[in-house]
Amino acid sequence: MESNISNPMDGPEEMPQESVRYTVLWILSLVVLVITSVLGILGNGLVIWVAGFQMARTVSIICYLNLALADFSFTATLPFLIVSKAMREQWPFGSFLCKVVHIVVDINLFGSVLIACIALDCCICALHPVWAQNHCTVSLATKVIIRPWILALILTLPAFIFLTTVNDGTGSIYCSFNFAPWGNSTEERTKLTVSIFRASGIIWFIIGFSMPMPIIAICYGLIAAKICKSMIKSSCPLWVVTAVVASFFLCWFPFQLVALSSTVWFKEIFLEGKYKILHVFVNPTSSLALFDSCLNPMLYVFADQDFQKRLIHSLPASLERALSEDVTQ
Repeated sequence: MESNISNPMDGPEEMPQESVRYTVLWILSLVVLVITSVLGILGNGLVIWVAGFQMARTVSIICYLNLALADFSFTATLPFLIVSKAMREQWPFGSFLCKVVHIVVDINLFGSVLIACIALDCCICALHPVWAQNHCTVSLATKVIIRPWILALILTLPAFIFLTTVNDGTGSIYCSFNFAPWGNSTEERTKLTVSIFRASGIIWFIIGFSMPMPIIAICYGLIAAKICKSMIKSSCPLWVVTAVVASFFLCWFPFQLVALSSTVWFKEIFLEGKYKILHVFVNPTSSLALFDSCLNPMLYVFADQDFQKRLIHSLPASLERALSEDVTQ
């Protein structure tokens, strides 16, 4: 994710002049990333275990499972980004992991599409339960879910092609975009850089935020209205509905605003050195956006009553089985 708004030409981004304020924001972003990694791996791993192996396949479970897989794969790569950030963006893990880690990070941006799918499923089930039972099948949900994954992989092609390790000449190695082999002159490479980053930045903003956010807000707004009007007993409690919309907006909007601003003024920021204040907000806003990956299982799955029952029954049974095996051995 952060690779989308880092300096693609020279490797490491120029750090703003060191100050107490910047250092505090940098340390806080590291702390948030560590918390996100630990909670995300544990929470999403638990969701994958219960939803993938303990529960029957339903449309909701398919959506939960895919969202948990996306968040788990992302939070599992966070330790690499944490080490890199602690080393002031240096990358000691090689070219292969440079591509893989950042591709996984970019794919995680499409978790918002999966959240929109969950919102649509909840909305249809709440407003038209009979129709949903007859038409919203597991096979249909699987086909729908596969498409965002394919689209995400296609949109990560620039990272796969251009992202690599770059030596700055002083022995420091960074994971950055390298356009040197793709142009005969500096002017050609500059035009290619600006074109690719502006196009990809706008696409990420539209697909990763502008499209899912209205869908999520409208769907959960209809659910909340239905709950308040008819006082039905919904699998999506009203507080969960409110928390889902609020957390998604609060976590993602600041980063999307900074990323979109960096995209619009890409040439001025990275090639002319203007608007350096945006660099200060990259760390805190990106860390806040990444924190949403460990909130998803708590907001979506742990609020589901069937999931809670299955979790409560399966954990003691698994623990008892593991302890009995140890005693036997």
